Amino acid sequence: MTPPHRIALLFNGSKVYDRGIITGIGNYLSSTRARWDLFLEEDFLCRLRGIERWQGDGIIADFDDPAMAPALAAMRMPVVAVGGSYQDAGAYPPRVPYVATDNFALIELAYRHLIEAGLTRFACFSLPPSESNRWAQEREAAFRQLVAGDGGKALVYHGLGTSASLWDSAVQRQIAWLQSLPKPIGIIAVTDARARQLLQACLTAGIAVPEQVALIGIDNDPLTRTLTRVPLSSVIQGTERMGQLAAQLLHQMLHGKAPAGERVLVAPAGINVQSSSLHQPLGHPYVMRALHYIRQYACQGIKTAQVAQYVGVSRSSLEAHFRRQLGRSVHDEILRFKLNAAAAGLASGERPLQELAQACGFKSAQYLYSVFRREYGCTPREFVAPVAGQGLQAAAGVLLQSGAQHGAT
Repeated sequence: MTPPHRIALLFNGSKVYDRGIITGIGNYLSSTRARWDLFLEEDFLCRLRGIERWQGDGIIADFDDPAMAPALAAMRMPVVAVGGSYQDAGAYPPRVPYVATDNFALIELAYRHLIEAGLTRFACFSLPPSESNRWAQEREAAFRQLVAGDGGKALVYHGLGTSASLWDSAVQRQIAWLQSLPKPIGIIAVTDARARQLLQACLTAGIAVPEQVALIGIDNDPLTRTLTRVPLSSVIQGTERMGQLAAQLLHQMLHGKAPAGERVLVAPAGINVQSSSLHQPLGHPYVMRALHYIRQYACQGIKTAQVAQYVGVSRSSLEAHFRRQLGRSVHDEILRFKLNAAAAGLASGERPLQELAQACGFKSAQYLYSVFRREYGCTPREFVAPVAGQGLQAAAGVLLQSGAQHGAT
């Protein structure tokens, strides 16, 4: 039997983007007769030096890192590059097949989503330009092009790089920038990590999300989702598809086919729609302030009286404003948010029902079950089943819409 090919995967396993690509490579291998022995470490940077002496058969590598192309330039084995797309064709490595995430499409999908939410003003939270984040510069350029094409003003903020010594200063600058923006406004962050920073700045400054600032990131990073009090909307990159295509190209090269210089552009997989981007044009500041509080603390078991105390008005006054503005009570809004959080969690399948129920502010899985029965006329699993098969993006969108329509009134 022919021995398996020895393949190096030069990716950073600690990043959700890289893990998605690696998953896609694994999916390709499990669906074909390809036999590969994979050389993979959590961080390729620790082994990049001396890679030219590696006695393997092929490499799939992250070419977003500026050190990658020169390190692999002299390799005599097949190499497939994975990375971000560029509007300038000269930015791609020569004679290397390249599978790219479509940076323009990522921004366009987020931009159109914010437009559909009823917003007319837009900003982008990017990164300080450097060779290591050319993908962020491409996303920023796409944002400028889209907004200018619609006759708008593209507001872009780079902020500071992430470091412990600059953290306090960075947050204060983000707050100052947010306060300077016209409201309401939709903001696209070039990554989920960047979006989380801005969301935290909004919460610190008392800026209502999404009524004043509707926010969406890119990556659909589950770790980031656990670190935000307001659920974060995010564009889902097609990383698994990228991994599959990269593995397919390398497989072809290993068997004598030569797709040298071939470029494949992969569109985003969709949007995980959450509360941070679901803008609702509200007129009364009491309602806006109350919703700001509910989105942060609904799953911690807050009551109507606590919301009224936070807003600084009587319970009866706040209830009257809610009835006029939203057609439902404060209690109904708290319950609606908790049910949406539970339904989205069920769609993702990331937690068992008991754990999910407690995380969403329900006393037990049995209580969550009974509330679903009462509000929707079905069990939690039955509620999710029709949309879960369509993927997380579709499920989240339908669930949030259903929550708005079926919340107790």
